[in-house]
Amino acid sequence: MQLLDWIAIATPLLIAACVGFYAQRFMKSVADFMSGRRLAGRYLLAVAGGEMQAGAVVFAASFERISKSGFALGWWGWLIGPVGILIGILGFVGYRFRETRAMTLAQFFEIRYSKAFRLFTGLLGFMAGLTNFGIIPAVGSRVMVYFLGLPENVHILSYTIPSYIPLMALFLSITMTLALSGGIITVMVTDCVEGICSQIIYLVLIAVLLMTFSWADISATLSHTAPGESMLNPFDISKLKNFNVFNLFIGLVTTVYGWGAWQNASAYKSASLTPHEGRMGGLLGNWRELGKGSVVTLLAVCGLTYLKHPDFAVQSAAAHAAIQNISNPQIQQQMSIPIALSYLLPAGVKGLLCAVLLMGIFGGDATHLHSWGGIFVQDVLVPLRKKPFTPEMHIRVLRCLIVFVAVFAFIFGSLFRQTEYIFMWWSVTQAIYIGGAGAAIIGGLYWKKGTSAGAWAGMITGSTLSVGGIIARQIYGDQIPDGAVISLIAMVTAVIVYVVTSLMTCKEDFNLERMLHRGKYAVIKPLVAEPEVKAPEPGKKLGLSKIIGFDKDFTRIDKLIAGGLFGWTMFWLSVAVVGTIWNVIAPWPAHVWSSFWHVVSIVIPVVLTCITGIWFTWGGVRDIRSLFRRLATTNVNLFDDGTVVHHHNLDEEALAVAVPPPPPGTSDLIPPEEKKK
Repeated sequence: MQLLDWIAIATPLLIAACVGFYAQRFMKSVADFMSGRRLAGRYLLAVAGGEMQAGAVVFAASFERISKSGFALGWWGWLIGPVGILIGILGFVGYRFRETRAMTLAQFFEIRYSKAFRLFTGLLGFMAGLTNFGIIPAVGSRVMVYFLGLPENVHILSYTIPSYIPLMALFLSITMTLALSGGIITVMVTDCVEGICSQIIYLVLIAVLLMTFSWADISATLSHTAPGESMLNPFDISKLKNFNVFNLFIGLVTTVYGWGAWQNASAYKSASLTPHEGRMGGLLGNWRELGKGSVVTLLAVCGLTYLKHPDFAVQSAAAHAAIQNISNPQIQQQMSIPIALSYLLPAGVKGLLCAVLLMGIFGGDATHLHSWGGIFVQDVLVPLRKKPFTPEMHIRVLRCLIVFVAVFAFIFGSLFRQTEYIFMWWSVTQAIYIGGAGAAIIGGLYWKKGTSAGAWAGMITGSTLSVGGIIARQIYGDQIPDGAVISLIAMVTAVIVYVVTSLMTCKEDFNLERMLHRGKYAVIKPLVAEPEVKAPEPGKKLGLSKIIGFDKDFTRIDKLIAGGLFGWTMFWLSVAVVGTIWNVIAPWPAHVWSSFWHVVSIVIPVVLTCITGIWFTWGGVRDIRSLFRRLATTNVNLFDDGTVVHHHNLDEEALAVAVPPPPPGTSDLIPPEEKKK
């Protein structure tokens, strides 16, 4: 690392820190700390949410996958691509969840089912999230150790400890400070600024890599694989065990079933200005990911080329030596690409990539700390207390739990010894919660006959099967199906149990319209006014807009954004279908696959990166300014703290019309008429 590298690192971090410091002044209530007073615009959500997927650990996980499967797996991903886009356009789960005005998923569970179920799911989600997050700071810090060329171990007094441990302590201290200062307001704004800076850096990285490596060298490297493990030919990947078509399919099922269930960024699901803004934020995030994905892919294949192509044998000798010095085989494989990049990038550019990785670490870890700490307070402590917290005490307890999560992650990351792929660890730990939660979420939002008993039965069944399968696999090894199959079995069983139990115990249909504030219940507004949200109305004619899922919320620009994304994925679906038929009849030779991926995975995505870089920089800056203006002009609602009374949010006007609102934490807001009901 040279002086130019340190300048490249410091500049974007200082910009983000200054904006974050300014943002904390707007945090005045629990709703501000947890959900940004629900005032975030679509571009702010898209850029800030995407920054969670730009940290060192996410890059390392993607490098692992690309180093094993190359471009080949992307072909089959096109077959399922439109499903995710349609889910986003329809606002599946997310739209209705935002209509409930719940801050956390378990708060919605209390509104829909019961307080006991909120407590159970809140605690289970918190524990699953802690173990899932536990390895993230450690992996991110380890990436930075090898990328910066630091020694593996350091000597402190008479002790020798791995270098990543003190580095992890430093990073967690910074991210903890972000999360503590202004809650999600600071985290969200800082993440957005970091995302804007990263978009500019992506363009520089692309230019340097394309000038350093020719496609001929990259293609030759990716072509040199064993039969059944091709990185270019999607019809020659039968021997890929962990990154294959079957796991891709199960991943799709898991994504649909558990849409909105995993809560590592729970605040972003409740922070949108309206349900539609949240939906558009998700769709715009897909456009942004198309650009960022090209950078990750290009970094990975250039790193592989540097390590494996004979033309770079002399230059990469030092990188190979550094890789061989790592004793843990799994860590050695995981760190190969980061080490290669640290040697191949020139001065200044190396610092820029380091800045991207650091900003992703700070943004992603701060969001995790905020989410898991907040979930324990909101969904375990708040429901248990008979006397509500005062706003000041509530925020103080939220901050204490954020510190606890950071300390736990430091201890867990220091002691944990990784033996499998990062993506596999995430899949297993998420299944503990998602295995049963998906049925309760979808059934609770869309099915009026879903009952508390059904939710309990489905949740316990799914989670038990997931955990039991994981333990059985540890004992019996390959005799038990892998984690993906275990997850699929758990999800299907949980749905069946939820439906059957609900039908057996349903005595009265649940009032979904009341929970979603629709129809005649639209007049029941919170004490702080929000933009009016109209329920989607079915169209009279069956046109393309109706098929895609456009409703009255979509403006002309919205339709262009969403329709363009849908058309993009449908185009690549058709390419995959036609190409599959073609290859069955007349398989493409290796040079055709090479030319195909050159255009599809390098040329086109690079152009998209340039477009999205300009587009989202403008949108992100605009939304940050709009957020500050809204926070300065809207009222603070001290009753909006996540408390649920008689299946309704505490601050809803319908629960307070009969009596004047007492100070927080003093008495019950339920009027006599509501109690009789």
